Amino acid sequence: MDLHELRWSGSEKKIARQAFEAAIEAALAGIVTKFKAKAAAVVTVSDVWDIENYLRRLRREADELFDYRYSRLCSVFARLICLGHMDEGQLAGLSDDKREIILGLRDWMRER
Repeated sequence: MDLHELRWSGSEKKIARQAFEAAIEAALAGIVTKFKAKAAAVVTVSDVWDIENYLRRLRREADELFDYRYSRLCSVFARLICLGHMDEGQLAGLSDDKREIILGLRDWMRER
């Protein structure tokens, strides 16, 4: 099935949004924790610039990862599961075909 042709019902959109927001919160909490540890270890100005580069990289990665276009959600959810930011249980209520696509993509990503 073409991911661009998937149709999302109103209830699926609500479930997807809740799962997406929870994943963002989890990912950002991890970033904040890592940032605090890095900031606490700063000794030189070079360390500060290293943190700046680290944060820029994370921002780019987050902007790419957290893409809430419905045509991209299945692959986004699969990647979020692989990264540990989302649990498969959060997908309960999505149609069987969407869950199968997401879990199939997750398996494929894990094999790579």
